[in-house]
Amino acid sequence: MSSFQPFVMERWQSLHENRVPHNLSESGVHPLTVGELLGLADASIDGLGIGYGQSNGSDVLRERIARLYPGAGDDAVVVMNGSAEANFAVMWELVSPGDVVAVLAPTYMQTPGLAHAFDAAVQEVPLREELGWQPDPDEIHALDDQTRIIVVTNPGNPTGAILSDAARDAVIDAAERTGAWILADEVYTGAELEGPETRSLFGRHPRVVATGSLSKAYGLPGLRVGWAIAPPDLATRLWARSDYTTISPGELTDYLAALALRPDVRPRILERTRGLLHEGIDILEAWLHGTGGFTWRRPDAGAICFARYDVDIDSAQLAETLRSDYGVLVVPGAHFERDRFLRIGFGAPASLRPALECLGTALAAMGADR
Repeated sequence: MSSFQPFVMERWQSLHENRVPHNLSESGVHPLTVGELLGLADASIDGLGIGYGQSNGSDVLRERIARLYPGAGDDAVVVMNGSAEANFAVMWELVSPGDVVAVLAPTYMQTPGLAHAFDAAVQEVPLREELGWQPDPDEIHALDDQTRIIVVTNPGNPTGAILSDAARDAVIDAAERTGAWILADEVYTGAELEGPETRSLFGRHPRVVATGSLSKAYGLPGLRVGWAIAPPDLATRLWARSDYTTISPGELTDYLAALALRPDVRPRILERTRGLLHEGIDILEAWLHGTGGFTWRRPDAGAICFARYDVDIDSAQLAETLRSDYGVLVVPGAHFERDRFLRIGFGAPASLRPALECLGTALAAMGADR
């Protein structure tokens, strides 16, 4: 019998994010409208059918995704319903009962939850706060040949940290030594605050699967378009798995996704994203400095800051009080198995200041009550 565990963070957000005045739980930037996307592409959806799309993604969309991964052809691409379905299909295909799934953590808890559901053992490789949310390479080198998959979220969630070259090399070396696959969840690529886009782990080793989506860096979460990039034989097997889940993307969402990834449109979307990130992080860091009581590392990528707080209350209780009494939604560190942290989203700067003011009022009241 599988040891299914509810996905507490996703249920927390799905229950509350559309019902609170101040949502600081989102990890992407403020979404584009359909009109804004069509305007960027000088395109129209008039006359477009609302039918089933090609089940692994249209040829145009897969070709544009493949361009993002050096050495990949469109036969390496499977388009799915967000990166969530892509991660699910990879775990479903590769994990068997008794396997060991090594996870660099804290991380998005979907893959550890799936490992438990598929009766695998989860081995945590900690990302260490004192190392700037990097792993100790020696702890990666300690993985043994029972390891079936090494799960890497890069750039990181909830930390916003990008893995160092030494950490990436250690993961590749461990996969080579143990025969493990690497599942690289790379949904925050393109949402870097500075510098170039994060290099994919795909292509660094024969047994790498990379997943991505349009939800975070592109501000298009409602399209529910994601993908897996894998060696073509594995990509074919992942496609077969999706026949049992969502079957295909919709014709409308596939078309809009292909527009977003058009070579002349994609840079404009990511320029918008970077502008929102810079505006948001400036507001958030000024608030953190002014409020006091927080320790944090400036994120490298993503619209999230993982901040340690000094109020004497566990994070799940703190988050519930913030939601119920003050109308502010954050993600508690407990949802990443790291208590006394809050994950605070800053990707919607237009509404960020009033949300932070309300959060500050709440924390001041709780601190006074200690």
